[in-house]
Amino acid sequence: MTINTNTPKNKKKILVVDDSALMRRVMCDIINSDERFQVVEQAFDGQAAYELLKKNPYDGVVLDVNMPKMNGIQLLRVLQRDKIRARVMMASTDTKDGATVTMEALDLGAIDFIEKPVNIVYLKSSGFKDKFLDTLQAVVSSRQTNISVLPVVTREKQEENTQKLVNIVRKSKPMVGGQKIVALACSTGGPKALQSVVPRLPAELAAPVLIVQHMPKGFTQSLAERLDSLSRIKVKEAAEGDVLENGVVYISMGGKHMNVATKGGRATITYTDEPPREGVKPCANYMYESLKTSNYAQIVCVVLTGMGADGTRGIVNLETSKKIHVIAQDEASSTVYGMPKAIAATGLVNQVVSLDNVAQEIIMNVGVR
Repeated sequence: MTINTNTPKNKKKILVVDDSALMRRVMCDIINSDERFQVVEQAFDGQAAYELLKKNPYDGVVLDVNMPKMNGIQLLRVLQRDKIRARVMMASTDTKDGATVTMEALDLGAIDFIEKPVNIVYLKSSGFKDKFLDTLQAVVSSRQTNISVLPVVTREKQEENTQKLVNIVRKSKPMVGGQKIVALACSTGGPKALQSVVPRLPAELAAPVLIVQHMPKGFTQSLAERLDSLSRIKVKEAAEGDVLENGVVYISMGGKHMNVATKGGRATITYTDEPPREGVKPCANYMYESLKTSNYAQIVCVVLTGMGADGTRGIVNLETSKKIHVIAQDEASSTVYGMPKAIAATGLVNQVVSLDNVAQEIIMNVGVR
């Protein structure tokens, strides 16, 4: 269905794909209410969208998952097969199956997703509208598309490379003595970026790893399960009361703020329920600031792709009382160069590295057992 092909030059052209007439109408109204965007075409199933994408370029695609003829996942697979580039934002449900499918969509090149509300009242609220438009802006301004330019590395080769690095690190002396911890923050493009980092970490890593990825409740468990299936290092959604252990990755639960508290001399996960900060919940600033009173001798702070500046204020505050080492993802490999750019502007960054080198630098800085 063609809406308007005479889009002003300054407006981003959007394709909306959803089998629900109500959802299409609501999303089109939201998109067209913003002067940055204009819906130029709609499709009611994946097959119709595929025919449009073969012929026309769009600045962004809003894609539903469950549709007749060809669903959202099938469309993403066909686009990869045929090397058809698109910047895709998924509209996902918050069910367990919906979260699992969303992880698959992000694997297949979708840049980010919006949680599709069940409640029609919230669907038309300013809160949903603002989140929708912020996410769409991040997607259309992304440096990446659904077609990766990075070479594919097999899991066997990846594990071989990690083991070689482990052997090298074992022979060298640690730069800083005492306990260490890795605290990582990411947002837009983060789930895909984490697949280039976490599976490259060894089970023998001499530190726990904390991760705050901006996601709603329900999606972080699926993310943790996905990463755990790809990794030798253990990955879990952090639970209240978890005692931090070396060689374990703890992903913050969506919808709450993850902190580290010292209980009985041991570092323990605790959650708080303050309102969103930096517009997000979980917020990495809370994680970093909670580490100020921890027993860790050094905190390796890692900031990956994402819009906004979450993590920056927390790291700045943490630096006043702890020895930190800050690793930021470079602009070229970031899906959205917002969070890494913000921390780089403080002058606290020790290393700016490509995504492929993040895991290596983490290992070099914290060592192995």
